[in-house]
Order: sequence, then C-alpha cells, then structure tokens
Amino acid sequence: MTDYGHELRFGTFLTPQNADPRTPVDLAVLSEQADLDLVTFQDHPYQPSFLDTWTLLSWVAARTERVHLAGNVLNVPLRPPAVLARAAASLDLLSGGRVELGLGAGAFWDAIEGMGVPRLTPGEAVDALGEAIDVIRALWDTDGRGPLRVGGDHHHLAGAKRGPAPAHDIGIWVGAYKPRMLRLVGRTADGWLPSLGYLQPGDLGRGNTTIDEAATAAGRDPRKIRRLLNVNGRFSPTPGDGLDGPPEQWVDTLVRYALDDGIGTFVLATDDPGTIRTFAEQVAPAVRDAVAAARATSGTSTAAVRPAAALARRVPGIDYDAVPADVPAVEPGDRAYAALRSTYMRRGAPGVVLLPRTTPQVVDALGFARAQRGPLAVRSGGHGISGRSTNDGGVLLDVGALDEVTVVDEATRRVRLGAGATWGKVAATLAPHGWAISSGDYGGVGVGGLATTGGIGLLGRSYGLTIDHVVAYEVVTADGSVHVVDAHREPELFWGLRGAGGNLGVVTWVEIEAAEVPDVVFATMTFDASDPARLLARWGGVVQDADRRLTSFLHVQAGGGGRPPLAQAMTVWADDDTTSAVAALEELLGAGTVLDQRATLTPYSGVVGPVARHHDGGAPPVTRSGLLPAMTDHAADDLGRLLGSGEAMLVQLRATGGAGADVAPDATAYAHRHQSFSASAFAGRSSRTGLDEAWDRLARPHMDGLYLSFETDPRPERLLEAFPPLTLDRLRALKRTYDPDHVFDQNFPIDPRG
Repeated sequence: MTDYGHELRFGTFLTPQNADPRTPVDLAVLSEQADLDLVTFQDHPYQPSFLDTWTLLSWVAARTERVHLAGNVLNVPLRPPAVLARAAASLDLLSGGRVELGLGAGAFWDAIEGMGVPRLTPGEAVDALGEAIDVIRALWDTDGRGPLRVGGDHHHLAGAKRGPAPAHDIGIWVGAYKPRMLRLVGRTADGWLPSLGYLQPGDLGRGNTTIDEAATAAGRDPRKIRRLLNVNGRFSPTPGDGLDGPPEQWVDTLVRYALDDGIGTFVLATDDPGTIRTFAEQVAPAVRDAVAAARATSGTSTAAVRPAAALARRVPGIDYDAVPADVPAVEPGDRAYAALRSTYMRRGAPGVVLLPRTTPQVVDALGFARAQRGPLAVRSGGHGISGRSTNDGGVLLDVGALDEVTVVDEATRRVRLGAGATWGKVAATLAPHGWAISSGDYGGVGVGGLATTGGIGLLGRSYGLTIDHVVAYEVVTADGSVHVVDAHREPELFWGLRGAGGNLGVVTWVEIEAAEVPDVVFATMTFDASDPARLLARWGGVVQDADRRLTSFLHVQAGGGGRPPLAQAMTVWADDDTTSAVAALEELLGAGTVLDQRATLTPYSGVVGPVARHHDGGAPPVTRSGLLPAMTDHAADDLGRLLGSGEAMLVQLRATGGAGADVAPDATAYAHRHQSFSASAFAGRSSRTGLDEAWDRLARPHMDGLYLSFETDPRPERLLEAFPPLTLDRLRALKRTYDPDHVFDQNFPIDPRG
C-alpha cells in the first residue's frame, strides 16, 4: 500500500478543438461551477483542428475565478522553456496563482519536425526536458543574484535576467512512462502525470518505486512528488470493466488507486457535460470521504512535506505543525508568500498567513492564532493606509477568500457581502440592478475593513457612510463563537462593529441595504497648486455648501525635484441630471487654475471598478489625520503651510457631511457626524518626528476627531480623538464582554481594562 497522503484533487482533461471554440471554454467554466479543482487541455501545436493550448488557457483563466489550469502535457520541443517560464509566471500572477505546468518531452516527432524543430532521439528528448525544467526554475528564482547561466546542449540561459516570480509555487508535472523519464521525475519534478489508458497492470506501482528511488538518491522526500492520473471511462447503470459502470464502481476503483497507488489527483478525460457533472457530484465527494475514513483508521497524515529551505524560514514562537488541517496556510518559505505578506502601503513579514475559505475555518484559524506568540493581524483587502493588516513575525489571518456577493432580498435591496470581497467587485455585481453602496474611492479596498471602520466614499454626501446602511454582521469573536448580529440580536455588539469592528472580532460577512443609484457624473480636475491655501479655501467652500449630490476628494501634492505642485479633484455628482451636474462642476472649476478636466456619465461601477489585488508595500507609512468641521480661511492657510513645510509630500481632503450628518452621533461607534472633511497628510520620509511636529502645530488645532483608517501615529492619545469619552466607555464594556483577554490588540487597541 502506497498512500503519500496528498489532499485529493479532481479535474478535467478537455480537447481544445476549434470547430466551435466556445465549447472547450464552456466545459472549463462548467468544471469550475461543478466544484472541480483543475482544468487541463491537450497540447498538440501541430494539430490544425485544435486551438493553441496556451492561448486557450489564458482565455479560460479570464473566464474563471477559482479552478487551477494546466496543459496536459505541454509540448516542450515546440515551446521554448525560457519563454514558457515567463508566460506561466505572468498568467499565474494575472490569475491569482492558478497555473500549473504539465510538461512532456514530445511524442509525435514527424509532426514536430513538420513544425521546423529538429528530431531528437528518446534519450536526447529526456535530457532536453531536464534542461528545460532547470531553465524554468532558474528564471522563477528571483531570490538569487546575478545573471543566469544554466542548462545544457538543448536549452540554456546565457546571462538572462530573473523573473517574474509566479504568484504561487507552480507545480511542474511530467508525463512519463519509461524508466529514464521516471527517474527524471524523481530527481526534479513536482508531479507524475501518466494516462491510465497507456498503463499496463502493475505500471503504477513500478513507476512509483522508480520515482521514489530516484528522489531518495537525489536527497528528496518522495512524498513531495504528487501522483496524478488521467482517467477515462463511461457511466452506465450496469457494472463493467474498470471505469465502465455506475458511479459507485468508479468510487471503489478510484479509492483503490488513491490508497494502493498513491494517486492524489484524478483528471477525467471527457468532453461530455453530463459526465463532468456526474464525476463532480457523485464520484469526487464520495472518493474524498472514503479515503479520509481509511486514512483516519490507518493514521496516515495528510500534512504537507516541506523542503529544508522553507523550514529554515520559519519564525520561532509559531507552532507550524499545529496549523489546522482544513485551513490553507502560507509560510515565509512559500512562493505565494511574497504576494501575501504586504499591504498596499506597508511591507510586512508575518510568520504565517492563514487563508480560511469558510466561517468554520476562520474559527479554527483564530483558535490557532491565539495559541501563538507574536501579533495577530486580520486582513480583508489589505488596502488600508494605516498598514495594520499585516505584521512582523506574527499570524496574519486573511479573509480574502470569503468574497461572495449575494443579493438577499430584491425588494429591500439587501445584499450580503463577504468580508474579503473588494468594493470594485461589489460595484460591478450591483450595477446591473441599478444599485450602489458608497464605498471609498478605489475598487481594491476590502469590504471588511471599510464596513467596520466607517466608509467615507464618493457617494458619501448623498448616501452617508458605508456603515450607515449595514443591517447585519456575522462575526467570530475572540472565544471562537460565531455571532449574527443586527439591531435586534445583540444590538450593542452591532453598534460597536459599526466603527470599531477591528477591536471586536473577525467579521466574515456584512449585509447592507444598497441604494438605487442612477448613472452618475464622474469628474476629474487637475489644478495648479502653487498657492495651496487659496485652492483649499475655494474648493472647500464650494464643496461644503454644495448640493448633497456632489461629493469631492482633493489630493494636493507638494512640488519638488523639478515637479510643480499639483492638485487633483475626484468628484461624483450622484445623479444622471447632467445639466445640474455641469452647473455644480463649473463652480468647482473656479477653485483654481485648471490644467486638465474631464467628466463622464457612468454607472458607479465605472468610478469604483474591479482591480487586481496584489500588494507589495514598502516602509511603514507615516501619516497624520483628523476631521475638519469646516473649511475656513484660517484652516486653509495652515494646511497650505503644512504642505509648504517640507514635512508633508501630500495632503488629502475627503468631503464628509451631507447625509452622514443625518445620523445621530451615538447611533454607531463612529461618532463624528458634524464634520465636513477628513484631512490626511503623508510624510515623504520614514521618520515621523517632522510630520508630527508640523501637524500638531498647524493642522491639529483645526481638527475635531479622527478617522482611524488614515492614521498611523501609535500614541495613545489618538484613540481619544477617534472615540469620544462616552463612546470609548461603551466600547471598553464591549471588550470586557467579547474580548476580555484583548486578543484584538493591533488596530488602535481598546484595552478592556481601561
């Protein structure tokens, strides 16, 4: 019995026929909808009746969201490995880490020669494939230094530059049958991918033995090599041979392959939609259950085997072996770590990143995190300016996979948003309904952070803060219990989550009543900011007195290095009445010397659109912020002086007020309802002393309150600016009830002890 303990995966092996090019794409989408893990395509570049496999993979990657994709197997003689390495890494980055590489040495040499490639002997083809793998791995190794010089007689690099690194550790799977190829798999590949139809009885066992011996001789753990199998058959009501019979017969057969021959991935060769559905719905779950039960009885572990280099990067104080088996985890030695470690603004170095996909997995992840040394960070989108959704040396709990957007009730426009969804995805989903939710100014912002802190957005003066329309939350509190809260169920916790959510638990979903929003007018204006005080005074005066349909954000950048000082206004008129919009925008154009201006009528999704989520921030940001009750000449003068001091490279103002002021200050934990603007300043250097001094002297006297998401000053008095005394007292009482041990202590911590 050879069970390598791999987590079972199931996929499809599709024909890339071009008679109807939509067919293989539709089958790939069906595979994902059926909850399979993998979609693969044959690769025969010399076959004129086939679509090019790599082009097809790229197209399918854009049509799917979750399923992994691979060639089965790619014809290396016709695909230069250096180009293939960069193509695979690029598609992996674009698809969010969903590409794998199935490689083959080439079989139909008459056809390959016909494409202009010299024929190789079987031995030469094996050597060429080994060199190709070396080239691919070398280009992906961006941690190395210096130009690359690797390879041999068939494929080599002679000074190439490294990169790009893929988003995750792309598996290299080799289609192999003969001993020499099997030994190559053992020495260097991540997986063995034969087809059942080409195997004789006993070939799987003999192949495993050859691979294992070669891996051991090369100093590798054989369990690191995934065993995959292309299978084909027919579902029928009466039993037959092999995979020709009812689903129950398929289950028994595949379970034996998993337990006796170590197969961890089954790839079904079919182009029939009904067969795909039956395989996904009746076979795959049953095989998983049967194998799990057998492993539980035998004590076989499904823990991943990790290379020594990855083990060396583990952080003391974290019990990596105790990571819950059901929670995906990424460690510092993993390829995917680089894409997960940081936020939009801050480069982090967490000891482990946990990626739960369900609420029960969040519970398990939080329980694990509580038992570790070091800080705990919780991330939804990772776009927060404060950079608190990462850390150094601790646990990062990333809920990005909880990203479903679902309409709960058409009549009330009630929408359930996964905490890991981005507002760009939300806007795009709601646009066909003619609905929108005011939500920041960028589509990459995560739902969880904004919908628990406040939500100052470009529809804000028209519709208020994001939290003003939240009607329910699901939250995992520090003890691991799951609460669904609203105005009637645990109303005090519901109150606290609207403004101080990061201190009270891990929110997994939010329900919000969207607004009926017609097309809006979105305008951008670029101003000369040589006189920032005059510009701020005029812009602020227009905005704070404007019709509520107008919301505007202004970004004023100091000059330097040959660049003139410039300002850009982003403005939304929340109506499709273009005549009124033009009149309002013309007033705004009078704020200063206009260098460029554009306006368009667009759905709200055109303002806050979907964007790729990939963060690689730098040094921790240095910011100061506050809430400005009104734009006065004195305030404008001092903000202009702040910008001219050399301590602030950028000053941002976001209009609030309007509908947000209609809400009572004690209705939510965000109590600041009378202010007209949120103001923030960004330092141009990593030291905060200069900005702190300039802000406290020039800007802070005009401020009343603080919006947490824009502030990075860690001094405890900032907490008193964020929460008035009565609000803070209520929040401390909530902490004593729901987080008495102060587990959530990183996001402007509210100590339950006072």
